[in-house]
Amino acid sequence: MNAWMMWAVIAGLVVILELFTGTFYLLMISIGLAAGAITAVFTMSTSSQMIIAALVGSLATLALHNSKYGWKGNKSVAHDPNVNMDIGQTLQVQDWQDQGNGKYIARAMYRGAMWDVELQHSTGYPGIYVIDEVQGSRLIVKPS
Repeated sequence: MNAWMMWAVIAGLVVILELFTGTFYLLMISIGLAAGAITAVFTMSTSSQMIIAALVGSLATLALHNSKYGWKGNKSVAHDPNVNMDIGQTLQVQDWQDQGNGKYIARAMYRGAMWDVELQHSTGYPGIYVIDEVQGSRLIVKPS
């Protein structure tokens, strides 16, 4: 079996393995393996085939990682409206209590229950507020 065929078979196996994982990272490695196969077609040395395969695979993986489809790490779900349906909803606050240090707290009815509500970076006046964050049983709101 020729060297380029071996590279192509390994690239195909990695693509099949990628189908079981559901990520695109193994697909980027298989692109590097395909680059090794192309290098082998031009009858370059084995070491240059490996170097080109490693470089292309690494660059493709880094490009994927930095794209919007790459791994994002653990982000706080307290601000994510895709995880918490309360983010972006509005509620009516009747009375704020000044805690000093720029924080205002209140109790407000939201979805049929009383919630602790906290307002930061603003002066508390009765009115309608938008939920910006949920911390346990406390709603962090901002003026609407």
